[in-house]
Amino acid sequence: MWIVGIVFLVLLIIGTPIAYVLGLTSVFYMYVSENIRMFASTPQFMVSSLLHFGLLAIPLFILTGELMNQGGITTRLIHFANVLIGHVKGGLAYVNVLANMFLASILGSPIAQTAMMSKVMVPEMEKQGYQKEYSGALTVSSAMLAPLIPPSIPFIIYGVVAEVSIAKMFIGGIIPGILLATGFIILIYFNAIRKGFVKSDRQPLKEMGRAFMQALPALAIPVIILVGILSGFFTATEASAVSVLVAFIIGTFIYKEIKLKDLPNILYQTGIHTAVVTIILATAGIFSWVLTFEKVPQLVVEQISAVSDSAFVFLLLVNILLIFIGMFLDSLAALIIIVPVLLPAAVQYGIDPIHFGIIVCLNLVIGVITPPVGAALFIASSVTKIRFESLVRATVPFMIVSFIVLLIVTYVDETALWLSRFVMN
Repeated sequence: MWIVGIVFLVLLIIGTPIAYVLGLTSVFYMYVSENIRMFASTPQFMVSSLLHFGLLAIPLFILTGELMNQGGITTRLIHFANVLIGHVKGGLAYVNVLANMFLASILGSPIAQTAMMSKVMVPEMEKQGYQKEYSGALTVSSAMLAPLIPPSIPFIIYGVVAEVSIAKMFIGGIIPGILLATGFIILIYFNAIRKGFVKSDRQPLKEMGRAFMQALPALAIPVIILVGILSGFFTATEASAVSVLVAFIIGTFIYKEIKLKDLPNILYQTGIHTAVVTIILATAGIFSWVLTFEKVPQLVVEQISAVSDSAFVFLLLVNILLIFIGMFLDSLAALIIIVPVLLPAAVQYGIDPIHFGIIVCLNLVIGVITPPVGAALFIASSVTKIRFESLVRATVPFMIVSFIVLLIVTYVDETALWLSRFVMN
């Protein structure tokens, strides 16, 4: 396993796509261990890793995001947020966070949200006098809300791997998402005072009402999803299919921005994004199988138990480990690998699987803005033409806020459990 670990790191360092890193490392292990039976079963195991009803929600939520993006949701939500709070000092910075919260309830992907919002918000903030690096850092950090506010692809994958309720994961992520957004808003407030941020003119009440009515159909999608799940009318997976139908109706018949000629490209983009997620899930499944075959989960539990029998220390070690892993690994691949290894230990320490899932997902979400392999940082740098190093420096205060929120969620379990118990019992 040491040799396999070295191969894994070398492939990662030279920039091999994560799906190939996981697949090639697994195949190398099978070769050096001379385990021919694993070779023969690999294709079957890759397919079986994907045969879970809950995973069907991933392409459907991706399709929902594509439909709503094409349907003009972004401009309407940003306009609504701007009308609401654009008139306060530093208003456009607050708008950035609020608009990201709105979009998070529809897209569920920090990478897609970073790409979209970097094109829209950074030029607009720069035009109003905000420093470009600050605008990029705020945008990429606010995009972290996407996997925390439902629907969330990482929550779906964790629910499948850990065999826990995806609906409870969705509900459990709401308070941590609000805490993260609140932390960013407090940071903006102090920056607004220190740097003298500008503000726009207050909009009349009539314009506020008009902006709200324009944004209302878009905001209806997460409401329909959550109410449907909580009422027991449909499951989280079935909710994804309902959201596609609602998004199509809104974009085609209400906003009237989706045309018949747009559908092939929408489906094509959905297929591309789904394929990326699927190949990572398949190869990560093989890698997880290798770890299980070598009894790595049991070894990890034994080693951690030898260090301390305190749940407080265990969670601290888990956070340190996940932050490190998040610096290098794709969050979806890390979920498949880490959860089967660490969840048994968490259960032994008396930690609720839903609470543990929120901790894991929040850690890995922070990883998308953590160098050296922060995927969202690279996307924002590419879209906005900001130097990567400058963007990283500007993101540091937002990272600190994220780590503070992570500690709160880690050691105050009610932040992840109270709402799901309140609405689902």
